[in-house]
Amino acid sequence: MVTGGGGFLGGALARKLRERGDDVRVFGRGSYPELMALGIDVVTGDLTDPLAVRAACDDRDTVFHAAAKVGLWGRAEEYEAVNVQGTKNVLGACLETEVPKLVFTSSPSVVFHGGDIEGLDESAPYPERFDSDYSRTKAAAERMVLAADHDRLCTVSLRPHLVWGPGDRHLLPRLAARARSRRLFRIGPDSKLVDTLYIDDAVDAHILAAVQLSPRSDISGNAYFLSSGDPRPLWEIVDRMLAAAGLGPVRRSVPKGLAFAAADACEIAWRTFGASSEPPLTRFLVSQLTTAHWFDIGAAKRELGWEPRVGLDEGMARLTKWVRAVRPFGP
Repeated sequence: MVTGGGGFLGGALARKLRERGDDVRVFGRGSYPELMALGIDVVTGDLTDPLAVRAACDDRDTVFHAAAKVGLWGRAEEYEAVNVQGTKNVLGACLETEVPKLVFTSSPSVVFHGGDIEGLDESAPYPERFDSDYSRTKAAAERMVLAADHDRLCTVSLRPHLVWGPGDRHLLPRLAARARSRRLFRIGPDSKLVDTLYIDDAVDAHILAAVQLSPRSDISGNAYFLSSGDPRPLWEIVDRMLAAAGLGPVRRSVPKGLAFAAADACEIAWRTFGASSEPPLTRFLVSQLTTAHWFDIGAAKRELGWEPRVGLDEGMARLTKWVRAVRPFGP
């Protein structure tokens, strides 16, 4: 069973599992006819409803918990309800229905401390404070998942960084929309090194983790960073994604200090007026765009037996082909 089966990663994972011949069920808030057409069982519900989650987990031998409230902005209560309470509901449902394996999709942001992250491995602690409700609640959820590991329910947490590729309806569309409206700027003079992960490699890691997970496995109760292992300058990645979407590179830039000041102003205004939309700039976003983020994936290679297979060049070629065939942004 895959929570978040209507999302980018969850949907790709469900399709790959079905392709392998597995009996697959997804749990999400939509109907997903494209998954039903593949013979995937779709259960509609909300993570905050423990009875619905329990029903989705019934008669499953593995749960992939990929659903989450993401984004740079939102009410703290919503992040708590989905990411923390929702994960509690998944854990409870796994125990009640005797599911033996849980693979949790976490995020490298659970260890983000506001500065450069260069070659960090899984020994890094959680920070004392978080710059976003997303990071804070994902860290709380990951702690629960890893603490729940025992003989009745084996758990593992995967931390994929910046998953991208064909089928992406979040990162690339947002970049393209900002570029087309001339609201995309480089921040500061530097282009820090950043890790990414192609969607197929992210899916493979989840399946490998599920296959290996058992009370006697080395991976049980552990967390793993996942990336391509090939960090590149951030704006090189952005420009190549925009090129895949048929758009030109980002030329305009703003000073880092000015970007933080603008982010402060946006956050104050959005809080003052109670706006439900996401502000155009937040401090967390500016921090992410001006710091390095690349990780040591040696543990995933050794203990999961996983290797990223799709490099940036090949991945971009596949992404370009998909954009031209599907035209996700219109003509």
